[in-house]
Amino acid sequence: MVSYQAIEPDQAVNENLKAKRMPQPAPEPLRPIRRNEIRQQNEQLILQAAEKVFAEAGFGGATMQLIADVAGLPKANLHYYFTTKEELYRKVVSNIFDIWLHAAESMDNAPGPVEGIGAYIDAKMEISRRHPDGSKVWASEVMHGAPVIQDYLETTLRDWTAGRVALIQGWIDAGQMAAVNPDHLLYMLWAATQHYADFGHQIETLNGGPLTDRQWAEAKDSVKAMILRGIGAA
Repeated sequence: MVSYQAIEPDQAVNENLKAKRMPQPAPEPLRPIRRNEIRQQNEQLILQAAEKVFAEAGFGGATMQLIADVAGLPKANLHYYFTTKEELYRKVVSNIFDIWLHAAESMDNAPGPVEGIGAYIDAKMEISRRHPDGSKVWASEVMHGAPVIQDYLETTLRDWTAGRVALIQGWIDAGQMAAVNPDHLLYMLWAATQHYADFGHQIETLNGGPLTDRQWAEAKDSVKAMILRGIGAA
């Protein structure tokens, strides 16, 4: 059982989250609905709501009732799909982790760092754009010592990192990029791309509002240009 310090939900945060009730799926033409379809829809709705609540209130400040309110579902429905808050939290954290791992597949069969790292940056930036709350939950979890996902860090992430380090070292040995430390290159890639999610509020404040489609494209191109030139691959 994971131990967390109890945090009383801030009333303003509580009310703000309740106001962000998740949009309900649009009605589809009448047809037989399979039970597993309903389950998938409800689970997705709950996970989206949980991402928002955990990102803004933290694990200690989040409650199953608040998540149910944001999802627009009865609290009993949450307990049907996720027995405890810890189980739901772990699912949220593992989801963003799996999304990141899938994005990294772009590096696997790339002929070189320009294509592989370039595509990886594009994918990670798009994830920061579309899943900012999931990224914030992950960042908070790691900053608190990873009490829930330490096993992921010690197994799946470590194995994935070792594979990408070998891939990058292969590009270095082939003379396709500068002889930089592959581990630190990966850390820089994560920091640069996830910043747009974890510090999204700061970026929006300095930008005078959310980034437009054009500004997101510029951000992707800028991050790619700086990193690829920095490693002598551009």
